[in-house]
Amino acid sequence: MPELPEVEAARRAVEENCLGKKIKKAVIANDPKVVDGVTPSDFEAALLGKTVIAAHRKGKNLWLQLDSPPFPSFQFGMAGAIYIKGVAVTTYKRSAVKDTDEWPSKYSKFFVELDDGLELSFTDKRRFAKVRFLPDPAAVPPISELGPDALLEPMTIDEFIDSLSKKKIAIKALLLDQSYMAGIGNWIADEVLYQARIHPLQIAASLSKENCATLHKCINEVIQKAIQVGADSSQFPKNWIFHSREKKSKASVDGKKIDFINAGGRTTAYVPELQKLIGNQAAKALGEPKKRTSKRKGGGNGDDDIDEPADEKEIIGSEKLKKGPKPRGRGEKPTVKTKPKDNDDNESSDDDNADGGGAAANDSDDSGVQRKNMERATTNKRAKTEKTSKKKVATRPKSKKAEKKAK
Repeated sequence: MPELPEVEAARRAVEENCLGKKIKKAVIANDPKVVDGVTPSDFEAALLGKTVIAAHRKGKNLWLQLDSPPFPSFQFGMAGAIYIKGVAVTTYKRSAVKDTDEWPSKYSKFFVELDDGLELSFTDKRRFAKVRFLPDPAAVPPISELGPDALLEPMTIDEFIDSLSKKKIAIKALLLDQSYMAGIGNWIADEVLYQARIHPLQIAASLSKENCATLHKCINEVIQKAIQVGADSSQFPKNWIFHSREKKSKASVDGKKIDFINAGGRTTAYVPELQKLIGNQAAKALGEPKKRTSKRKGGGNGDDDIDEPADEKEIIGSEKLKKGPKPRGRGEKPTVKTKPKDNDDNESSDDDNADGGGAAANDSDDSGVQRKNMERATTNKRAKTEKTSKKKVATRPKSKKAEKKAK
C-alpha cells in the first residue's frame, strides 16, 4: 500500500516531468466515491489551460499547484497511484496497472494531457482514494489535521523522546496515528520497530531514552533508504522484515521466525526472539496472561490506564478465542448426549462368532437364540416408545378449557 516513500516517488516523478506545462485536455471519472465534492464537468473545465507550477506532498497526500487555484489533490488510500505515460513511476502490488493495459486505464479517476503531449493519470483499483479540487488543500482536512511529516518535518531526538514519554498507548498504534506523525503506514511501522528491536505492543511512555533514540534513527534510515531507491521494494535491503511480511506461516528474517499479531488494529509482523516486551509489560506477560486491562475492569494507574491488551499472549490468543465455541448462556439448553443403542444383537452375534463356526447340529439352537434376541430388542423399543410418549403428554401444555376445568 502507498505510504510516504511511494507517494514521494510519485511527487518527484511529477516534479521532474510536468512542471511549467499547460493542461490541454482533462478527463475526470464519474465516480462520486473517489472524486469528492465536484462534478466531473466542472473539474475538467477548471483544469483546461492551467499550468502546473509545483507538486507538493504531506504524509500520504499529494497535490498539484497550478498557476491559479483551485488545485487537484490526491489522497492515495489503499491503491491510489500516479502513472505518467512513457515514464517509469514506482508501482506496488495493490495498484499495479500493466503496461499492456488500455491507456488511460479503466481505473483512471484523473487524466490530463499536457501541451507537449505528456499524459498523466491517477488510478485507483480499490476505490478507497479521494480526488478533490480545493483552493488550498493544505488548509482543510485531511491534510490540515496531519501531524509533522516524517520526512519533511522530522522531530529532533529530544522532541521525539519528550513526545513519547507522554503517550500511554502501544508504540505501533502511535506510529500509525497520522495526527502524531504523517506518512508512516503499516509496513514502515513494522520495519522501523524491527530494526529498533522494539515490540509493537510496548507502551510508548515505557520506552527508555536509548530505545527512543534508536527508533528515531531507524525511522529516518528506513524512509531515506526507501526513497533513495524510488520506493522500489525489490531494492530494499535483504535484511528488512518487509520481504517476508506476506509469507505468514513460513515467514522468517535472517533465520529468525516472524510472528503475526494485531497491533493498532492492523496485522503486524515482528520477531519474538528480538522484539521482546520489557518492564512491567514483560512481568504481566509472564505472570498474568489472563488479565485484560485495568481500564476495562474499572480502574488502575500508570500503564494500567492504557486501553491496550495487557500482554502479548493475550493478543496472539485473541483471534483463536474469537473463533472458539461460544459460552452457553443462561437461557440455552445444555447439549443432550445421545445414548448408544442397545447392543444386545451385537453382543449375541459376537458370542456366536466366538464359538468358531458351529456345526449343523447347533443350527436350531442358534436360530432359537437369535429369535429370543429379536424379541428382546422389539420389547425394548416398544418400552422406550411408550416412555417417550408419556413424557410428551406430561410436558404438553394444557388447553385453556382443561385449565378452566381444573380450577
